Amino acid sequence: MITKPLKRFRKTLRQLRSSKSGLALIEFAYSLPIFMGLGLYGTEIAFLAVTQMNVSQSALTLADNASRMGQTVTGSNGRVVFETDIGSVFAGVRLQGERFNLLQNGRVILSSLETNNNGRFQRIRWQRCIGLLRVQSDYGRQGTFERNTPSFVGMGPAGDEIRAERGSAVMYVEIFYDYNGLFGDTFVSGRRLKQEAAFSIRDDRVTNQAITRDGGFVYSCGNRFTDV
Repeated sequence: MITKPLKRFRKTLRQLRSSKSGLALIEFAYSLPIFMGLGLYGTEIAFLAVTQMNVSQSALTLADNASRMGQTVTGSNGRVVFETDIGSVFAGVRLQGERFNLLQNGRVILSSLETNNNGRFQRIRWQRCIGLLRVQSDYGRQGTFERNTPSFVGMGPAGDEIRAERGSAVMYVEIFYDYNGLFGDTFVSGRRLKQEAAFSIRDDRVTNQAITRDGGFVYSCGNRFTDV
């Protein structure tokens, strides 16, 4: 004999089996993780692209500013580069990189690409660095190519190197930056970004001597990685 409670239970089961009132909620519950994953992945990719753009703009700005050092100085003689000039252009990149911690997570390298004394070969006459990342230039350090070095044809991608003209110089910038994702390594693994930029000097400048020390900071590219 079927009791009344059992009848009510069976009736409830039939109603639940035929009910569609919770269908949308169930579909939403299944699709929510997928859409959340896609949204977070898109955010991560956008953040990576913006960071890459910021690093690129910082390199371009620094190379441009370095090419203008001494531009406002009048006189018939070429302008000598001082350590305080380097400090001024580095102050600009320091401010520009604050929003993405450039100097804490990266390394900025400014090199003066010039010809050697006979004007036949390329060399890095001087080089200055700033930032905590422990890396060196991909093209060599200051003084590496002081002697005639036919194998050093310039700075830049192989086969597309940038060369300095005789009596002139190219301000060549390399920026290395260790990127850490917004969500760790969930969507994009950490990676090292690099951007390069170069500008020829805009005005007459003394290119037959190294930077003049005038009491300014010396941004060494040696084993010191504490200049920020």
